[in-house]
Amino acid sequence: MAHLSRSGALAGALLAAVALLGASPAAASSPVPSRCEALTARLAGELTDVVCFESTDLTTQNDATTPADNSLPGLPAFAFTPRTDRGVIAPSAAKRPPIARAVPGVQLQARFAGDPTGQGRFLLRLPDGWNGRLVVAGASGTRSEFNGDFAWSDFVLQQGYAYASQNKGVLNLRLVGVSATPPAADPLACRLNPASPVWVHFYDNDADQPFTRWAETMAHAAAVARRGAGVHYGRSPRHTYAVGTSNGGYQVRRAVESYPHLFDGGVDWEGTYVDAGVPNLLSDLPPAVLNYPDYVASGHDPASTAARNIAAAGYPPDLTATSPSLWDRYSGSFWEVTACQWQKRLDPGYDTYGSGVGGYNYVARLSTSDVAAGLSAFATTGRIRRPLITLAGTMDGLLPIDRHARAYARKVRAWSEEQERGRGRGRGREDDGDGRPVPYRLYEVQNAGHIETYADVHPEIELLMPHAQRAFELLVQSVEHGAALPPDQCVPRGGAISSAPAQPGHCARLLEP
Repeated sequence: MAHLSRSGALAGALLAAVALLGASPAAASSPVPSRCEALTARLAGELTDVVCFESTDLTTQNDATTPADNSLPGLPAFAFTPRTDRGVIAPSAAKRPPIARAVPGVQLQARFAGDPTGQGRFLLRLPDGWNGRLVVAGASGTRSEFNGDFAWSDFVLQQGYAYASQNKGVLNLRLVGVSATPPAADPLACRLNPASPVWVHFYDNDADQPFTRWAETMAHAAAVARRGAGVHYGRSPRHTYAVGTSNGGYQVRRAVESYPHLFDGGVDWEGTYVDAGVPNLLSDLPPAVLNYPDYVASGHDPASTAARNIAAAGYPPDLTATSPSLWDRYSGSFWEVTACQWQKRLDPGYDTYGSGVGGYNYVARLSTSDVAAGLSAFATTGRIRRPLITLAGTMDGLLPIDRHARAYARKVRAWSEEQERGRGRGRGREDDGDGRPVPYRLYEVQNAGHIETYADVHPEIELLMPHAQRAFELLVQSVEHGAALPPDQCVPRGGAISSAPAQPGHCARLLEP
């Protein structure tokens, strides 16, 4: 009742009126809801199972910012692994920039209320010192909404951006069993690596989890985050940016292709190229899987037929000065299990472990399966409608640069040329809202790879994260102040993105000593 104290007489009269009605003074007023209560109430139709709290620090310096692995009740182990996920795309702690300051604010994490699978998850961080802008992050692999905590959240929160993320609408995986042969009880099980007896089931391969959900979930997260920011701050974000790595980079591409009303631009860090034509993951991973054992048997001979076959599929040179070698690491962690996951999702009729993961022939399967239709359903088009920057490393051993980053750049270029031809025939053209063509840039980072922590054991490997973060700053300057983006370029080892690059265009070699 403190708001009545401006006049003692008025307060007394009101108290008397309350007493006459048989109510107590305490019942005559309602407590002011907390910021979390207000936010949760306003988003009740969008979110469920909400956990919201006031935080003295939204960065990962605060242990409460990222939940512990396997901390969601009712889920099997490995379905929800936030702390593992945040380290997947970021450099090791010693190579990450230190956090300069604490960022107080509000954190909300929840499930999307309307998700029929019950798996779609959402994260929103709202700093007290908001700069009026929002960043929405994609998620790599099958990772959770906390995947970008080290790589993106800490970086943008310290600059005052609100930050949102999501999990592509799907949980991670569950353990199926340990055996020498595929478990008969689960035809969708994938082996963790060729030498492992551990079998897992990716939730992404369930019937109700088509890969088309990835783009839809990114857009839904942006819409809910914009609404949440508007509720919390009393005004909507002036600008919204998409960022993401690997499969999260794919989400960024689709965001600027399909949802220009939600996003003002994006930074795609080594995004996955998706197309029904060659190249794609299902055309390129099997040759690596098939030839790798013979390569090992050759003593890791770079002149062996197996090594030449792997290189012919687009993969960068192996680094053998340390053991395991670079190819050993990608084989043990990514090649077979990724090929299995995508094949089980897109071409489940193939006998994965009978005919062999390495025996999968994408072109031959076109006439006997619906795999092309499956890829087409969520393919990247290159028809960007907001500014986009792609960053990729020349030593990416999972998504080889010519088969993914450069392939997408070629698709964007083809679309741009089609637009120009249409303009010459009097048709309109996609522009950035000011009549200028929508800018696209590809920044190749010499010797950078797909996994930042590989730089700890292979000194030839460069980090990509610092360049991705710098690209984000350049994107913001371009969108908000009309600054010209630096041209396509090869960023040399130890160098930086430059307005006057010494190596414009593609890097001449995948490996620079």
